[in-house]
Amino acid sequence: MKNFHWTLILLYFFSSIQLFAQEKITYKLPPQEILDIIDAPPTPAVYIHPNGEWILILDRPNLPSIEEVAKDELRIGGLRINPLTNGQSRSYYYNNIKLLSIDEKKEFNITGLPGNAKIENISWSPDGNKIAFTNTITNGIELWILDLNTKKAVKLTEGRINDATYGSSYVWTSDSKYIIFKSIDTERLNPPEKSKTPTGPNVQVNLGKEAPVRTYQDLLKNQHDEALFKYYATSYLVTVDLSGNEKNIGNKGLIKNLNLSPDGKYILLETVKEPFSYIVPYYRFPFSVDILDVDGNIVKHLADIPLADDIPKGYGSVRKGPRYFTWRSDSNAELYWVEAQDEGDAKKESEIRDKLFVLNAPFIEEPREVISFKLRFGGVTWGNESIAITSEWWWSTRNEITSAFSPANPSNGKTILFDRSFEDRYNNPGYFETKKNKAGKYVLLSSDEGKILFLLGEGASEEGNRPFVDKFDVKSKETKRLWRSEAPYFEDPYQVIDPVNEIIITRRESIEEQPNFYLRDIKENQITQLTKFPHPYPNLININKELIRYKRKDGLDLTGTLYLPFEEDEKNKNLPVIMWAYPQEYKSSDAAGQVKDSPCRFDRIGWWSPLLWLTQGYAVFKDPSMPIVGEGDEEPNDTYLEQLVSSAEAAIQMLFEKRVADTSRIAIGGHSYGAFMTANLLAHSDLFAAGIARSGAYNRTLTPFGFQAEERTFWEAKDTYFQMSPFMFADKIKEPLLLIHGEADNNSGTFPMQSERFYNALKGHGATVRLVMLPHESHSYRARESIMHMLWETAVWLDKYVK
Repeated sequence: MKNFHWTLILLYFFSSIQLFAQEKITYKLPPQEILDIIDAPPTPAVYIHPNGEWILILDRPNLPSIEEVAKDELRIGGLRINPLTNGQSRSYYYNNIKLLSIDEKKEFNITGLPGNAKIENISWSPDGNKIAFTNTITNGIELWILDLNTKKAVKLTEGRINDATYGSSYVWTSDSKYIIFKSIDTERLNPPEKSKTPTGPNVQVNLGKEAPVRTYQDLLKNQHDEALFKYYATSYLVTVDLSGNEKNIGNKGLIKNLNLSPDGKYILLETVKEPFSYIVPYYRFPFSVDILDVDGNIVKHLADIPLADDIPKGYGSVRKGPRYFTWRSDSNAELYWVEAQDEGDAKKESEIRDKLFVLNAPFIEEPREVISFKLRFGGVTWGNESIAITSEWWWSTRNEITSAFSPANPSNGKTILFDRSFEDRYNNPGYFETKKNKAGKYVLLSSDEGKILFLLGEGASEEGNRPFVDKFDVKSKETKRLWRSEAPYFEDPYQVIDPVNEIIITRRESIEEQPNFYLRDIKENQITQLTKFPHPYPNLININKELIRYKRKDGLDLTGTLYLPFEEDEKNKNLPVIMWAYPQEYKSSDAAGQVKDSPCRFDRIGWWSPLLWLTQGYAVFKDPSMPIVGEGDEEPNDTYLEQLVSSAEAAIQMLFEKRVADTSRIAIGGHSYGAFMTANLLAHSDLFAAGIARSGAYNRTLTPFGFQAEERTFWEAKDTYFQMSPFMFADKIKEPLLLIHGEADNNSGTFPMQSERFYNALKGHGATVRLVMLPHESHSYRARESIMHMLWETAVWLDKYVK
């Protein structure tokens, strides 16, 4: 470990002589040990073949440059669009593909891949023999195909894929012979230019209708924004075969969602319509729902869905009318959707909240009601005519119900399988495993003619998470444990590839071992390593790590993970400490006190991780519990401050009793809601030497229609909003606070203005505070220069005010 960084401190001191001046500064680099970790080659991503025959290994580049991040970007309708490529401007891509044969345990290189590849939107063909992906070039997005037999990639289209909106930009046909994609309007002219002379004001009006909406960013602001949105979001459908022969189908439109029926005969199309809104993102704009044949002819106009700018406040509220249109995955061409029975209002009393409807091809009959839900619909996983699994939930009670029903005989009703609190991790039965069918759609994985299903789960327990695989008997509702992860490893079941012979692929790791993929034969208790990714930072291979349990003064059980910087015990005494946390709300004290991690996990150390500071001689207390509990009719946030401070006090007392911490040298830090927590702890306690708050919100009156898990509006809970806002207590903050924020933050509620105004309030009261605004960065940071500078700022701040 390096000693005190005097050079950094002197640079910081001389750059801060003018206390209130705007500081001129260039991007800086953090200490070398941190630099080496951030610049370490990223571990590849992995995609598993649907039948477990191949592993797709995807290399990814390291951090992009600020030059790349600073490229032109349109922020309209809740989207961020690269105007040169007509794609999303802040997507993450891969730059190489390799194939690993699971049977042969052999890795293959791919020929024909594009140079300087930017690979995204990867999709297996339904027959599992090919892979489609997009490649972003300077002026567009191409569609490519990789043949697993030849190990060769070929370009299928020129750079005309429209990937500006969310959702799939292309789909495979069920016979794996064609792809249908969204194409930009190739006949469009240059983008509309903004007039320098306005023709009138921009006016919004509301005629007595309640329309509470949370705080969104990047919204449409004027008619020019509307014109740009239509220009970039307009597309039409094209069918292309694997030789590159194209056929245009359908009409141009603002295509929102594209989905193909399992039999490949029909296209479900959602198309955005006017009028647009200036207060909600595009996915809440009006849209039409149509069923087309594969030649683009409209077979059935299904629905016109109105603008959803008036969804009632509160979790559990949804838009009125039908929603969630999609195909039943185990049927040829059966469409289903859900309709709210309470006008989408969670505050209204209603015995039935949602109903599920279906409509079969050729779509000439009336829709059939299949099943109803007393709670809010959470999803359905189809299996076959005899079984489907549904979920429903309710926020205020944290209740979750999982049921089974027969699609062939829905009048028999649902059979409840699990009725539980979704906060209760210890009693979580897991989720039902799925597999892809011949049409490439996910259905329930089963054995014994559908009588046995498979449950995979994280296996939360007092000793930490221990993932498992269970057999589930549908008739008796009994489970049989097939396998469970055992210390010193954390082994997560990734995919069941042979339910009869009980063979699975797992992702296995330990404190010292980087996650890698294994083939596990449960019956024979044999395990074979498939990937061999090396340790990304071998100088930290022996991390001193311990899962700590302690109590809050009200008796609530708390946990956190303590990391010590030195191998010698005698050196790990009276250290400077960094606590990095994120509060969470609960309706149950029992659930709040449950262990939420595993002591056996490998620690991924990225730019966001406080573990970087182990290299600088700090102890790190990561994710100490900060539960905010409101049982029964109590709201958690009504005692937010008392519980927050009490949790912090308990953590510091534990560190003192273990003789780890010098209690005068403890920093508190966090990102987003953790930054909000940091500012509140500095405002309402004297526990910490300094704080680091990244991309936070500090004035809750600027998010008046709710925030985080708070459902009430400012006008319903004025005192709570006021007391929880550290901005209101800026005069109480005496400890040094480092504020960092991305200038292009698009996260709901964390406007950059939040940090700017908080800084001004603190400065006005003589606080020691520094505001660092990172150009072109969003809620999460991307550019190497931004991240390195953020870490430099943090290193200097901690060394000066804590170490």
